[in-house]
Amino acid sequence: MNPYSLAEAMTDKGNLTVPRLAESNMGLGVLGVFLGLLLEVSSHGPHSGPRTTWKHQDVDLLEFSEPGVFNYSTLLLSETRDALYVGAREAIFELSKRNVTVRNNKVQWKVADTPMSMCTLKGKSKEKDCLNYIRVLQVLNEEHLYVCGTHAFQPQCDYLSIKDFVLEGRAEDGRGKCAFDPSHSVTTVMVDGELYSGTVYNFLGSEPIISRYSPQQALLRTEYSTSWLNEPSFVFADVIREGGGPAGEDDKIYYFFTEVSVEYEFFGKLFIPRVARVCKGDLGGQRTLQKKWTSFLKAKLVCSMPELNFVFNVVHDVFVLEAEDWRNTLIYAVFTSQWGNVGLSAVCVYNMALVDEVFSKGKYMQKATVEQSHTKWVRYNGITPSPRPGACIDNAMRQENINSSLHLPDKTLQFVKDHPLLEDPVLPVGGRPHLITKDVNYTQIAVDRVTALDGRAYDVIFTGTDTGVLHKSVLDEGEVHVVEEIQLIKSGGAIKNLLLSSETRSLYAGSDSGVVQSPTAFCGKYLSCDQCVLARDPYCAWDPSSSACVNILDRPETQNGLIQSLKGDADSCPAVAALSPRDYGRVLVRPGSSAELPCAPPSNLALVSWRLNGSALTEASRFHFIGEGGLLIYSVGPEDQGRYECWSLEWAPAAGKNFSRQVAAYTLVLAAPPAPRGPRKDLGRAAPELGRSGPLGDPFPEGNANTPGPSPLTPARLSPPLPPPPPQPRTDSPLTPPPGGGGGTLRLQPRHHPLQPSSKAPGGPEARDPSAQYLQRGNAAALLCLFLLFFFLFLAALAYNCYMRYLPAPCLRLRAALVGGHKSPLRPEYRACEGGLMEPPAAEKLKLAPRPEGQQNGSQTPTPTPTANTTATNTTQSQLRALRDTGYETEPDCGNGKIPSHGFGGGGGGSDSPSSEKPFDVDSDSQHIEFADADEPSC
Repeated sequence: MNPYSLAEAMTDKGNLTVPRLAESNMGLGVLGVFLGLLLEVSSHGPHSGPRTTWKHQDVDLLEFSEPGVFNYSTLLLSETRDALYVGAREAIFELSKRNVTVRNNKVQWKVADTPMSMCTLKGKSKEKDCLNYIRVLQVLNEEHLYVCGTHAFQPQCDYLSIKDFVLEGRAEDGRGKCAFDPSHSVTTVMVDGELYSGTVYNFLGSEPIISRYSPQQALLRTEYSTSWLNEPSFVFADVIREGGGPAGEDDKIYYFFTEVSVEYEFFGKLFIPRVARVCKGDLGGQRTLQKKWTSFLKAKLVCSMPELNFVFNVVHDVFVLEAEDWRNTLIYAVFTSQWGNVGLSAVCVYNMALVDEVFSKGKYMQKATVEQSHTKWVRYNGITPSPRPGACIDNAMRQENINSSLHLPDKTLQFVKDHPLLEDPVLPVGGRPHLITKDVNYTQIAVDRVTALDGRAYDVIFTGTDTGVLHKSVLDEGEVHVVEEIQLIKSGGAIKNLLLSSETRSLYAGSDSGVVQSPTAFCGKYLSCDQCVLARDPYCAWDPSSSACVNILDRPETQNGLIQSLKGDADSCPAVAALSPRDYGRVLVRPGSSAELPCAPPSNLALVSWRLNGSALTEASRFHFIGEGGLLIYSVGPEDQGRYECWSLEWAPAAGKNFSRQVAAYTLVLAAPPAPRGPRKDLGRAAPELGRSGPLGDPFPEGNANTPGPSPLTPARLSPPLPPPPPQPRTDSPLTPPPGGGGGTLRLQPRHHPLQPSSKAPGGPEARDPSAQYLQRGNAAALLCLFLLFFFLFLAALAYNCYMRYLPAPCLRLRAALVGGHKSPLRPEYRACEGGLMEPPAAEKLKLAPRPEGQQNGSQTPTPTPTANTTATNTTQSQLRALRDTGYETEPDCGNGKIPSHGFGGGGGGSDSPSSEKPFDVDSDSQHIEFADADEPSC
């Protein structure tokens, strides 16, 4: 298989597979294909962007936090009391769920000195890790809450009295119920007084566990095996009530988590989203799987784009939308991809009936040892024991006298122990994600079902991000429309918990910095019928009698006459009279100055266009700049006078129509320049209101000269002033970047034309407006100055590099010719060093008298009487030896391979010296040894 054909083999019914590639090419091949898939996903796929953006200060939000308290990440809503319980760091709060700013009670749960000392001895931080993070809050009964905390890496649990709101001091070991490390994942659910949890069981976090703690029954837990749980990250657990049916089924608890794959071998850790199931009535086995789950099975959750074979393989949160019949229950889950933080998030929906079918009829997998294969688990094709392994006790088993898991045969239990993984995956409804967003990482999800005015039920999806933003989306016949986004967390921290209350119609978001309460809809922010309808919010409808956008849940009995269309068809709105030219805002500007006409688009999906005297205005003229905030006209001339109209055009895909609306309108008038007169002393004062003339007859300001501040782009004054335009949703800087090509609409992107201020030109009546001077004067002088500046900088850099010898040889030769070398030829030590490294000239070699043959062979020939020539020869030879001395202690060069005698020349007997018999020994009597570290030279 070609390395680049990986996309053809990545999904088979949702199974992620990897082709057999060479070990050296597999990583590069997978990386290349993955990058290609990212490009495809970026340009294709059902991306959605929010229609409206609300900043934190634009909406009414309720916030709660206390100084010195952090990590408000554990939330619990009381169904019977007006209470929202919040677990934070070393504190538990009871807030009013109707107004979270009201704190009813508080209890502190701090760590004692002894556990704190033990925690610090283990290498943990005293200020951060060795504190008590409340991670478990569950309602035990009408009088008590069951709470657990990390407690300085020694998890503990206790009972909290709801009436007095105090801890009763009945501390219990929290291992297996709560995490040791605050960063470790934990999920719990209380079912009929029994705590079901998923977390880690040891200090290192290397032993994951799914367990049940009950006062009446023994502890039940998973097998410590990677085939059962392999580095899981738990996100959610809930119970599905299936008991009481005709088949006598048991209630089931489902766990959702992401773990490292055991069935595939990848070049790195491959994450797989899972759903696991256990039975509420499980008691463990009699001999096999004692005090272990006999009903534990797990399957793979698939959330992928089939047309691109792109898999979202990390699940972050799950919401169970219950129905009257458990088979119609829907499971909403948010996913991201593990590779490279690509900024893609998806929402997939699963049907509980399909999930149950996978666990009831799915094929099992077994381990396989196959060399040179990336697949480590394969389908089990043998005979499945009876009763079915992992099934809950039902009426059929009871007829076989199997009334509990203690009566199951060992063959069935051993099969469950060896085959906990199912081959069949859990596929989403529709086979694909319902929502995909770019540049967003979803962390939490909550879903509400709302019945609109058309009688249909719509699922409204609330998703929290890692930047504190809340997205609100509506699911309509398989299509998702993102209604709005709200900045919930002012500091921008991640939303770590998200709860929805249908009673108060509020959302509660927990983060590290506090708790935020937000309404489920902001209908009152839409001030026109078309905007209320185009929002496609099932909570909102337009009331013609009050001319307001109202929440339909606030008036369930008086819904007649309200206007609502979940298709976004605004034709049902009453007609609005167009503005008369007399109602246009009047803008008076000086010739050559600039004017800014504001126009805020009402939607992120709207296309803004301008008309001048009824004709479409484009940027063909260099004096017009159309941006998202309005129209900028600089160097205004007589041809720019007229009526300017700003229109928004929005496409409603569900209705298949375009809807336009006039947002703003202006009349631009060119003011006559004042008569020249002497210099005025009040040029720095603010100009009088437009349309009025002062006593000196100067009715209009000259451009923007009197506007404070350095910017020449201050909006021109309007006269007479219009009634204030209705505030529109903030769409100038969306919290989520709009996806390319998404939504079927286009957005105008401003093209920046930076205006550079120039020096003031003297003379002339127009010289007082710097913006006009800049537009009327050329910039050739400025460009010439810039060119000369960079040219001189280049020459300076070239000269410096040439001087420092950083450039190639030609430049170095030029440098040597100009500045010369660094060495001085007059210093004798350089001359001596160079002489010692050079061969002597041929003439000097001839002057050296050769040594007699007899001396060279070590003979006993008597030494001749020295003569003048011999003395000169010895002197020359000594000078040559001194010149060749490099300072190292080495033996002298010898041509005959023998050790020379102590006498230089032919003199004194080498055979008479005692060192001739032991040439490699040092004769301290015949020669004196000087040491390099001697303090004084020896005499």
